[in-house]
Amino acid sequence: MELLASIAFSAVLAVALGHPDVTLDRHWKLWMETYRKKYSDEKEVENRRATWERNLRLVTLHNLEFSLGLSSYQLAMNHLADMTSEEVVALMTGLTDVPPPTQNSTSQLLNVSNTPDTVDWREKGCVTEVKDQGSCGSCWAFSAVGALEAQVKLKTGKLVSLSAQNLVDCSTTHGNKGCDGGFMTNAYQYIIDNQGIDSDESYPYTGQDGECQYQPSARAATCSLYVELPHGNEEIMKDVVGSIGPVSVAIDASQPTFFLYKSGVYDDPQCSQVVNHGVVVVGYGTWFNKDYWLVKNSWGVNFGEDGYILMARNSGNLCAIASYASYPII
Repeated sequence: MELLASIAFSAVLAVALGHPDVTLDRHWKLWMETYRKKYSDEKEVENRRATWERNLRLVTLHNLEFSLGLSSYQLAMNHLADMTSEEVVALMTGLTDVPPPTQNSTSQLLNVSNTPDTVDWREKGCVTEVKDQGSCGSCWAFSAVGALEAQVKLKTGKLVSLSAQNLVDCSTTHGNKGCDGGFMTNAYQYIIDNQGIDSDESYPYTGQDGECQYQPSARAATCSLYVELPHGNEEIMKDVVGSIGPVSVAIDASQPTFFLYKSGVYDDPQCSQVVNHGVVVVGYGTWFNKDYWLVKNSWGVNFGEDGYILMARNSGNLCAIASYASYPII
């Protein structure tokens, strides 16, 4: 406890004085080596170090609160710890042209009398490995394929990674903007109109905009329609996830507590209802009496719990997680 307080005080003092805390030199170098960080010049090193120290202070103080039982989640100095909130939103998210929320109820489409209390579609072999979108605003593409991959598995028995790059390069005809952003329902509409999407193996991810290279012969999935869930209704979303499968959702990922999340149930009241990031809800449950959504992100396995985050469920639609939920039908 005293060590945590000492680190936090040193970081505070260094930030206040406007220069690096020399007592953190070793840890800064260890962190850079761990995540293989390379910077272009001394000015960038200086700026990244200052951001890293501010985030270190946040992580240290927050984890102190966690150790005191005052928080339900822990933070960590992960690979994003040298970035500001503004940079993360600009480079690591990518929702654009968010449509008006729908209020139409889909509950009549569901047979949800026996929705389980806990679901993890990973255990049913319906979730592919965690991907890393890099500095391309393609979260919407990974969100869309994540939900569709599960439906393909449920229908065919085969789990196949679908091509996010196919969507990045080819769905500009449907309102998406490649690495400059897009939206999941636009991606589904492209797949419907295109009568298919290629596999990730045949159309690999490059993390940058490119010419459309879709090959009908490499088609790995189709989509006949998609369903948008009622705005902000977590109960209906639970029914859908529990009975039909993973759903694409839009969230606010701008809080440092989000991108520095490590474990536990994320429940930051500062998380807003303004969405900027697309992810996939692949399950739900309850942890130490706290309901959560199991969310697959596209920031690599160094984020959160091997690429996943548990987000508070039934907590006032935290981060707008149920505001723009949708799922595809094959």
